[in-house]
Amino acid sequence: MEQRTLLALLVFSSLIVLAETNDQKPAVEIYSLHVDCKVTSRFAHTVITSRIVNRANESREATFEVELPKTAFITNFSMSIDGEVYPGIIKEKAAAQNEYDSAVSQGQSAGLVKITDRKLEQFHVSVSIAAASKVAFELTYEELLKRQLGKYELLIKVRPKQLVKHFQIDVHIFEPQGIRFLETDSTFMTNELSEALTKEQNETKAHILFKPSLDQQKKNSELDETLLNGDFVVRYDVKREATAGDIQIVNGYFVHYFAPQEMPVFPKNVIFVIDRSGSMTGRKIEQTRDALLKILQDLRQEDHFSFITFNNKVVEWKSSLLPATEENMASAAALVQTLTARGGTDISGALLAAVGLLEKAEGLPERSVSMIILLTDGQPTSGERNVEVIQENVQKAVNGKYALFCLGFGFDVSYKFLEKMALSNGGIARRIYENADAALQLQGFYQEVATPILMQIEMQYPENSIEGLTKNNFKLFFEGSEIIVSGKISNELDLLPVEIKAQSHTSNLTLKEEANVKEKEQVFQNQRYIFGNFIERLWAYLTIQQLMEKAISAQEEDRKALEAQALDLSLRYSFVTPLTSMVVTKPQQQEELANKPTEADNEKPSNLPAGASVKRFSSRMLWEDDAGRWRPELQTGSNRKMFSTVSRFRVATRTQPIADEHPQLLLQLPRQNERICLNIDKTAQTSIHLLSDPEQGLTVTGKLGEGINHFVQFDINYVNPPVQIHVYTHAILVSHNNNNNWLSWTKSTSSTIQGLKVSVEKERSVTASLPDTATVKVSLVRFPEDFLGLYFLNTDRFSDKVTGVLGQFYSKAQFGSNSNNDQTAVERLLRVSGSEHKVSRLYKKDYRLESANEPVSCWSIDLTP
Repeated sequence: MEQRTLLALLVFSSLIVLAETNDQKPAVEIYSLHVDCKVTSRFAHTVITSRIVNRANESREATFEVELPKTAFITNFSMSIDGEVYPGIIKEKAAAQNEYDSAVSQGQSAGLVKITDRKLEQFHVSVSIAAASKVAFELTYEELLKRQLGKYELLIKVRPKQLVKHFQIDVHIFEPQGIRFLETDSTFMTNELSEALTKEQNETKAHILFKPSLDQQKKNSELDETLLNGDFVVRYDVKREATAGDIQIVNGYFVHYFAPQEMPVFPKNVIFVIDRSGSMTGRKIEQTRDALLKILQDLRQEDHFSFITFNNKVVEWKSSLLPATEENMASAAALVQTLTARGGTDISGALLAAVGLLEKAEGLPERSVSMIILLTDGQPTSGERNVEVIQENVQKAVNGKYALFCLGFGFDVSYKFLEKMALSNGGIARRIYENADAALQLQGFYQEVATPILMQIEMQYPENSIEGLTKNNFKLFFEGSEIIVSGKISNELDLLPVEIKAQSHTSNLTLKEEANVKEKEQVFQNQRYIFGNFIERLWAYLTIQQLMEKAISAQEEDRKALEAQALDLSLRYSFVTPLTSMVVTKPQQQEELANKPTEADNEKPSNLPAGASVKRFSSRMLWEDDAGRWRPELQTGSNRKMFSTVSRFRVATRTQPIADEHPQLLLQLPRQNERICLNIDKTAQTSIHLLSDPEQGLTVTGKLGEGINHFVQFDINYVNPPVQIHVYTHAILVSHNNNNNWLSWTKSTSSTIQGLKVSVEKERSVTASLPDTATVKVSLVRFPEDFLGLYFLNTDRFSDKVTGVLGQFYSKAQFGSNSNNDQTAVERLLRVSGSEHKVSRLYKKDYRLESANEPVSCWSIDLTP
């Protein structure tokens, strides 16, 4: 039975959140919200316009938030307040950050673009508007739609949170190939709301309009609550006739779409490489089992398969690949149902074993596709642990013969590591989000790669007549996807010939097509659905995406050249990409910076100890060794680093280019508005005496890590009460009268011992406070290496007898009087304990703050204890 292919078109989602008065009636009111999307030949151009009025008798803040696809590029943003327009300017990222940093130094805040889920990222900006004033926000973004599982899906997340007098969604679609299928769907649609939906369609065009009145938006006639809360979806398909695809041309640029249908599927030889280390315990391993059982049912009779499971040990289910017979699949299902999680993570050993299994495989179909699918939730902690060595060894072993797909479960993985390894070996990487539908995500990914119908595809065009050709060689083509090639026609051509060579399951194919340039250009004349030179912009978008992807697996010199090309195109076509930023200037010259996050930004990976994984019981932290023994005792070495359970999104909005590292120690001089960044010679003794105050009854020592120029342990000792607090990067130990109490970084908690309060802020800091005593605070920094940062509060409580490498600054430090008031000096003299030190003004990252990238100006000094 012929499978129906649907086109899918993932686009955008918009959300407006507004301040409200105490009586729940909006003081700041959206009186108009218009979403306009033009989709022309797969390229989507979306404009979201929101008009807001402040009906209060005082200034109020309005917040504009729009959820848009991760694959989209913002191209424009502006605010219009009482007739004055505040545009966003797209600049090179470093230049934009420099401009933004000057605003940050004046206390202004940053706007953010952040990832919100596996498909979307959020643009956010807020502005204060005066009483009775109006503001209009307008955001524009563009995206080349990717075909997945045979469909394009246009998703609009509707959530205005109030009734909107003029609410309208306009979707215009123009597909020269012809629209074969079109439907709309919604999670909030009622019979009354459906009356506000109209749909017009002819052979090549469609117009969908959703324009509900105020009454139609209401949940009921008595309450001013909106029904508009959920997803609005448009799905459609296009007609396909030509075997060599469809070519479209506008103003000298062409795009070629190739998505063959009704072709025989290659048999697959697939090895599933499954992580069963300790960190997969619980829901992850359960969801993995569920997904694998469903995937086994989807294997075709002609497929061959096997499993490799790994923790610190690599286990091959069978010594060879087996055909997907009912008996073999039942045996595999029994294996899957017994999967349990414990031990470390030997990614290298598992992947090399998978390659070895394919190398020695016998009896496989002559024309077949071999692939390895890796699923892991952590980083290599057993076997080879150097990710660069693993990448090199795996690429050498694969040698272009197999496709490697890497699935990263959750946020403790290093996505960059998996992505580079997959792209270097003909596959792709995908993050599996730890949601209730994780099993469906795994199944969905498998379905995307389950039906290879072509391999070794070459799209050939006349060499002397085409410039800037995008990628035109593809290793595999899966049913339900689409190949897109674009370029510029440099010579005056009447006909644009194309030749496609590929291997199918049954034969070698050669497909030819000729496009009449003038006839093709006529198709797009006088079409109100067209936005500018859209194929040229499509070409630029596709080129940037491919240059950035190629840079991931390139050597350093090549990577810089590729990124330079991508940056040039990003600036020329005004795209906010990972290489550019948008600077938005607000009233009073305030500035906000919008950067484009990548999937790799959406994590804060930590390194595990050798062969270790994590298990969490309440506030107690355990680690598992290579033998599978769960150990509660503390491992003090710097290599005992535990996973963070909180995966914070990281956006590079505040990075000061010269603030390239954290200081070892940061302190504020008492009675002086000066900060000191203190660095201690790495050759110092193991335990460093940092501070001792006999009158306070307080002593603090610290240990620098091995292979990391930061502190990984602080020991805080009190005389009264007799309490010792040992702070490590993976846990906190509080000892009192031979009683040990373990506190975890994974939850906020506090305890009090005879007036001494010890408080843990989840994944952020631990604070020890005692009445009439200086407060000790230790920050936890998880990225790029786990380390600790120490600082003190209420330092005026230190006595004149305070000593130690750090303590001496609180009693015996003074700047030279000749430059004490010089705010522009870059070097000064600092007297400490009778010695003079020349110190320099530097910018460092401030570990005391929530943002790990926050720059701080300080006087830097190096000391040897």
